Amino acid sequence: MAKEKTKVRVIKDTSGPKRQTPAKKTKKPSDKEQSRLPRPLRVLFKPFIATGRYFKLSWMELRQVRWPNRRTTWKLTATVIVYCVLFAAVIMLLDMLFQFIFNKALG
Repeated sequence: MAKEKTKVRVIKDTSGPKRQTPAKKTKKPSDKEQSRLPRPLRVLFKPFIATGRYFKLSWMELRQVRWPNRRTTWKLTATVIVYCVLFAAVIMLLDMLFQFIFNKALG
């Protein structure tokens, strides 16, 4: 008789203590990297370098965003529209109420 092979599913135990890894150290620019440009030029180009860094980091942040799908987008849009309509109705009712009160008070 032939032996049948059975598949064994291994379940990892994740209930144990977690091992923490140390944070990565950021690399500081060396003096050589900082002094690629002479000091007056560094001061002159500093706003452009900062602007470029801002756009680069903004793009990196946008890539990390988890965008909603089409169905979720339509649900959220409908929710905003319904909220705006209800809020406008409340404001209109309060306006009519205050107008009625002031008209009665002032004659």
